[in-house]
Amino acid sequence: MIFPCIDIHTHDKSRINAVINIYPHENLIEGAFHSVGIHPWQTTDIDLSTIEKLNTLASHPQVVAIGETGIDTLKGASIDKQIDIFKLHISLSEQVKKPLIIHCVKAFNEIITIKKQLKPSMPWIIHGFRGKPQLTQQLLNNGFYISLGEHFNSQSATIIPSDRLFFETDESSLDINTIIKNIKGFLFP
Repeated sequence: MIFPCIDIHTHDKSRINAVINIYPHENLIEGAFHSVGIHPWQTTDIDLSTIEKLNTLASHPQVVAIGETGIDTLKGASIDKQIDIFKLHISLSEQVKKPLIIHCVKAFNEIITIKKQLKPSMPWIIHGFRGKPQLTQQLLNNGFYISLGEHFNSQSATIIPSDRLFFETDESSLDINTIIKNIKGFLFP
């Protein structure tokens, strides 16, 4: 899987050579690449117009991924509602043939179970991953890709194959090259 940028996930709209996350009500930035989705924290007040905007933006050529989406057990709507909205994103990802960028907090079992049930053809990327090596291996065994940012588990970083590893700035003030250098410092001391 190839992204047109090194930084596959950021919320900083001024970043260059990055996939900028936007929400359905936001406009695309001319000349930039985007992901579009409904964050789990925003799942409490979703209406039909938000879903329609999401569907419209998803097929735009500047949109290279769907998300961030997912499940967060600490914040957002009920888990059932978050799962319904997550499944909507999965269906959209499959329809437009674009990878899925996933936000997951304390719901990895649910995410893995859904992936096993639906058997998607498009890649699923866990963004901002900080989990322990055991969870890392479980995700890798289930076909996930993993994106690391400023904060990461160095033991987990060492077991992620290079063809399943991505880098991101997310909400960090650090630039992507510094983040990559920090991660690679653990991988290649």
